[in-house]
Amino acid sequence: MQPPAPTPTAPPGATFRHALRVYWEDTDAGGVVFYANYLKFFERARTEWLRHLGVGQQALRERTGALFVVTDARVSYRAPARLDDLLEVTVALHRLGSASMTLAQQAWRGSLLLAEGEIRIGCVDDGTFRPRRIPIEVTQKLT
Repeated sequence: MQPPAPTPTAPPGATFRHALRVYWEDTDAGGVVFYANYLKFFERARTEWLRHLGVGQQALRERTGALFVVTDARVSYRAPARLDDLLEVTVALHRLGSASMTLAQQAWRGSLLLAEGEIRIGCVDDGTFRPRRIPIEVTQKLT
């Protein structure tokens, strides 16, 4: 399995790619990336993906009262990453609903797949944390 070819400005629906470096704080006593940190890497990539599409999450919250929260996460681990590795984390929209979206994410070191996951993101109201529709300004950028 090879990562998708890079695209300088990925259109909506295409795979977004985010590079990050593994630091000491990311590793465990064995010198490899602690398994839970892949969820942090996926989060960073999702945030940058939204920013790339013109969606600043804090500005969205202030303007509409909408927040995105993880409602489900499944991750499969394939190979370890180590200190100083340069990783590429991908984000691809798998499904878009009225109040949630499902994303496919992968972490790569070169052509080696390290971890892959499916993350479901729900949209909730900032005050009540009750489910709400994803703001139209966001869905328009995702489709």
